[in-house]
Amino acid sequence: MPMPSSASARGGRVYHQGAEGGLCLKELKSVSRTAEALDAGLIQQEKAMALQFVVGFVVSVINIMIHALVTVGAVGIARSVGLRHRERPRLHVMAVMAGTAATLMLAHTLEVFVWALAYSLVGAAPTDSDLLYFAFVNYTTLGYGDITPVQAWRLTGPMTAMNGILMFGWSTAVLFEVLRKTLERFASNGGPRFSSADRG
Repeated sequence: MPMPSSASARGGRVYHQGAEGGLCLKELKSVSRTAEALDAGLIQQEKAMALQFVVGFVVSVINIMIHALVTVGAVGIARSVGLRHRERPRLHVMAVMAGTAATLMLAHTLEVFVWALAYSLVGAAPTDSDLLYFAFVNYTTLGYGDITPVQAWRLTGPMTAMNGILMFGWSTAVLFEVLRKTLERFASNGGPRFSSADRG
């Protein structure tokens, strides 16, 4: 008499035994193909994520170099200007700070252009998207959501935001440093001193 088929679990998978007690080869092959497909998909996903990190890292380093050059220039100008005597110290400091802030804003704008160029090269945004606007939204962490990156480059948005936060914090530190250096140089060279009202 033919024996009824039964199922046995091995290694977390269920194999069916037929009348002769052998394993079903078709099911084994199907499970094997499914596992191979899953493994290939995971490997492909990991490669895509690694590529996104590499691109984001390279663009971030370029922007850091831009900001470093602007920082060195801004602090150097503040030091040299502070050596000059001014009859109106308040206006002098206001001019130095306004110039430094404007220079930093130009640096941020240039860095946004760098991100927009990177988006264009890798195709991070949907077709016919405004890449400069998209880069600005990500860089400033506004997060409107009206434009979203394509699935293959979805990590570029968070990396742009991370770079933008770092650069804005850096700019804030530069402004305070320029103000401090200007006041120190102005005082050490016998210039008119600020009153408590001026400093407030």
